[in-house]
Amino acid sequence: MEGLLIHALLRGLLPELPALNLGLAFPDEGTLAVLLKGQSGRIFNLVLHYRPPNPSLVLEEGTLLGEPKTPFQRQLSARVKGPLVAAEQLKLDRVVFLRFAGEKGFVDTPPSVLVFEATGRNANLLLLDEKGILLGVDRVITQEVNRYRELKPGLPYTPPPPYAKLDPRTLTEEDLRVLLGKPLKEVVRHVDGVGLELMRELARRAGLTPESPLGEAELALLHRALKGLVEDPSLRTALSEELRARWQEEEKEALRKPLLEALAREVRTLRARLADYEKALARLEEAEALRQKADLLLARLKEVPKGQAKVVLKGFDGHPVEIPLDPALSPQENAKKLYERARRLEELAERALDLIPKTEARIAELEGEMARIAQADLQELLALTRKPKGEKGPRLGLRYTSPSGFPVLVGRNAKENDLLTRTAHSEDLWFHAQGVPGSHVILKVEGKNPPLEDLLFAARLAAYHSKARGERQVPVDYTRKKHVWRPRKAPPGQVLYTQAKTLFVEGALPEGLEAG
Repeated sequence: MEGLLIHALLRGLLPELPALNLGLAFPDEGTLAVLLKGQSGRIFNLVLHYRPPNPSLVLEEGTLLGEPKTPFQRQLSARVKGPLVAAEQLKLDRVVFLRFAGEKGFVDTPPSVLVFEATGRNANLLLLDEKGILLGVDRVITQEVNRYRELKPGLPYTPPPPYAKLDPRTLTEEDLRVLLGKPLKEVVRHVDGVGLELMRELARRAGLTPESPLGEAELALLHRALKGLVEDPSLRTALSEELRARWQEEEKEALRKPLLEALAREVRTLRARLADYEKALARLEEAEALRQKADLLLARLKEVPKGQAKVVLKGFDGHPVEIPLDPALSPQENAKKLYERARRLEELAERALDLIPKTEARIAELEGEMARIAQADLQELLALTRKPKGEKGPRLGLRYTSPSGFPVLVGRNAKENDLLTRTAHSEDLWFHAQGVPGSHVILKVEGKNPPLEDLLFAARLAAYHSKARGERQVPVDYTRKKHVWRPRKAPPGQVLYTQAKTLFVEGALPEGLEAG
């Protein structure tokens, strides 16, 4: 959930505060619903989905039910009492503070603060006292997991690391000049509260594409669109036909580029080999000269002094011939060495004669494929990106196909885990069951963003092929392969990784697959 969406929700909630707290409900282990009666008399639920990977904060009508299901939820039920008096956001970050006044009774319940961190794979819900000391945490975070901050009962609450971004509520057109000459998608890095979804919505409202370079005129469009996004960040703007065509062309180029780059790399490699083959042919004359020198050495053995680095002998045509020698070898051994060098050069030339036409034919085939890709439509490009590539060498790992057609590879041991991860494309997705030994799983997407069903498919394979097999809720981390590395001197299959997200899946094979 992105920062501006949270800001808009809280802006709608503030006129209802202080809101009477009518009770808490827990529909599942990762959801809290607070039933509120606002200043307008309206009764509604403030619902927090606080477990990874897709946390959210929503206002819902109706009645939600559910008793506490975890120790932390039982603690919330006992400590979160009294009216909701404040709902504040940390800058435009995905961190919300909900302050409850507590209540008087036979045993007074003191004020408390709920901190909702809707930060993707690091999502969490925390309970603080009025002094900011942690009373309870849904997911305890230790220093081994996060060196910047610990989140466990008894410690003062530390918010996520600070950052510096432009505030879209107050920024001017001049502030946006930092984006001049950059594609519109860079707005995510520079403007607070804007993630990938809102960036695309921003592009729609500005009549641009995420890849559009920002000039002076585009900055003005972007500034107006940002101001509108602050007032209404809902994702409902339709694309015009012209803009739809531009976005489709941009999508085609995004698919086409890696395909053409891969083919161009192969063509460059083959052209380099072709140049080597042609050099090998050119050295045939050198092989003949080496044989003649070897013949001359054997014919003039008595004229060759021992221990010399070279010798000049009268050639068969009467002209002097200089022959380099290895001082440590006899004349016969030097002659043998010259014959061997000549034979290697002749073998290389013979091999080159066989490979040159094959290589030229392959280059022509690849160039024809590049021409076809340059003219391909969107459906053809999608089919090409999902087309399995020819495999060389022994079959490595277990092989599956995701619901959308992407190859999925599963390591069967530490060596295969190491090889699969090292040979994967840098933009493939890497999966591993969190905190337990298990297989490395590679979803071969090469930079594309697969649908959720594909992510869940790969995650279940990672859970099943791990020590967590058979468990109902297995956390599985996934990230791009470029964020995975093997530490120095670590054994095969042991890795570190960053920028991961977490999926919770059952430790069983996906439907339709059989255990092997």
